[in-house]
Amino acid sequence: MWQILKQIAATGTPREIRNREMALAAADEARRQAGRPGQPGQPGQLGQPSQSGQPAKSGQPGRAGVGAVPEPEAVARAEGHGIRQEILDLLGRALCIRVIDSGSCNGCELEINALSNPYYNIEGLGIKLVASPRHADMLLITGPLTVNMRDAVLRAYEAAPHPKLVVAAGACACTGGMFKDSYAVCGPLAQWLPVDVTVPGCPPRPAELLQGILTALRSDRL
Repeated sequence: MWQILKQIAATGTPREIRNREMALAAADEARRQAGRPGQPGQPGQLGQPSQSGQPAKSGQPGRAGVGAVPEPEAVARAEGHGIRQEILDLLGRALCIRVIDSGSCNGCELEINALSNPYYNIEGLGIKLVASPRHADMLLITGPLTVNMRDAVLRAYEAAPHPKLVVAAGACACTGGMFKDSYAVCGPLAQWLPVDVTVPGCPPRPAELLQGILTALRSDRL
């Protein structure tokens, strides 16, 4: 532990290191756009005299103009703000989702759990996973709908308040997958519930799950 703390004290936290790398990359890009560094006769470049006769200041990490947020990240942030505002305009609060496992292998659940990590950060978008269907605007259902889980899924659907959305996540929920026509399976899900959106895949990636959630949200059924 002390060795890790000493390393952080010497080099900075991973975020600080990443910010420095982004600043250096932005500075290199600025030099490439302005011309080769050190080329005489081009005032205002890094390390070269400006027209006022004062030397131009070198770039410093974290300052405005140098180390600015890269365009893809800026676009992602703007989209995130738009999604959050869209949910607020529609519901006036967070979109609440109840995840129901109707007999899956838990592969889809792993991908759904990844939506809550810092990378996807669905709670930052205004989407919240809840523990009860009574609090849910949407049911996100995985698995091929086994015989043993059929009544539980139907009761959960009845318990969810109207209006409500249903998203079938994964190949098993969409078509039955490899368990189709099994004696232990009564799915696919659409035979028992009105499914608004299907998200195929075995398992679907977190980004695909998020796209399916947003597609259902934008279906004007809430």
